Amino acid sequence: MKFSCEKALLLNAVATASRTVSPKSSIPALEGLLVEATGSVRLTGYNLETGIRTVVPADVTEPGSLVLSARLFGEIVRKLPDDVVYFSSDNYMVKVRCGMSEFNILATDPEEFPELPTVDDVNTLTLPQETLRAMISQTLFAVSDNESRPVHTGSLFEVEDNQLTVVSVDGYRLALRREQLSAKKGGQTFSFVVPGSALSEVEKICSGGDAPVTVIQGARHIQVDTGDTILVSRRLEGEFLAYRNAIPANSAIKVEGDKRSLLASIDRVSLIISDKLKSPLRCVFEDGLLSITTKTGIGDAFDQCSIDGDGKGLEIGFNNKYLMDALKAAPADRVRLEMSSGVAPCIILPAEGEQNFVYMVLPVRLKAN
Repeated sequence: MKFSCEKALLLNAVATASRTVSPKSSIPALEGLLVEATGSVRLTGYNLETGIRTVVPADVTEPGSLVLSARLFGEIVRKLPDDVVYFSSDNYMVKVRCGMSEFNILATDPEEFPELPTVDDVNTLTLPQETLRAMISQTLFAVSDNESRPVHTGSLFEVEDNQLTVVSVDGYRLALRREQLSAKKGGQTFSFVVPGSALSEVEKICSGGDAPVTVIQGARHIQVDTGDTILVSRRLEGEFLAYRNAIPANSAIKVEGDKRSLLASIDRVSLIISDKLKSPLRCVFEDGLLSITTKTGIGDAFDQCSIDGDGKGLEIGFNNKYLMDALKAAPADRVRLEMSSGVAPCIILPAEGEQNFVYMVLPVRLKAN
């Protein structure tokens, strides 16, 4: 095998494919990258659950394939000078040359590298990369890390009436994002659950902009195709939370506030909260004013923030991190908080426009003063 390509392009491809390489595996080949040279160079990383295959433009003079240590190859390419990289192999001895630098490293048999699953096209949806990346980033934080309910360690993708809904839940909160689809093929209504770890990688490989990304639902796997890069992941099986029934339909109290002001107030009173010193935020919603207090073993904190609307003196407790995660993810400068009592869920929505973002957080029970 023999090829040459720009160092920056190769480095980017190696970094992308290496994201799904197993750091330690009973199959040694899975700790490496599959390098295949044909008309261009293809790099594949796979950990038996999620795989990434990316293509890098190269001048290929001799086709071939082999497996290289992902860690070592990645470090070598990263530290090479900014120039054209010349890659050649004789049996399993690989020479990497760039500028005045030269490395000779050992490769392994590509036959030992498991094949990426072939995803049969059951349903397909297409949307801009920037849109998919935003939908993932605004819901991924609410994915559960509790393995007792594996289906909730991923996000639900639901397509209905040419609209995509992505939902994440973890037992304490729910994040939902909706978007209209420009193109969809297959059944009118379908849904699948993608592992959170795979979605974290999808968010990174979506470079942004209006370039389309295609999501293909297979019988057991899911494939995300961005053109130069594809990601294949197993689907999560099981019954996802019936989220429509979980979101309260009507709330007696509705107030609005500036997202940055709310975040700043919560951030200030959270200074005395830590992993060791945990305490809920005691929030009192009054007419035009939100008062926030918290108390831990090292002291107490108090802050106020202006709001629009009458909270009717409602006192409710929240986990500070859950509330801040929601406000950071909300795609609006002003948000609306809907509540009905101190023990019912709080709904956070953009104050204006379509309700394409919904966040629900369960309150924390407050101790008596």
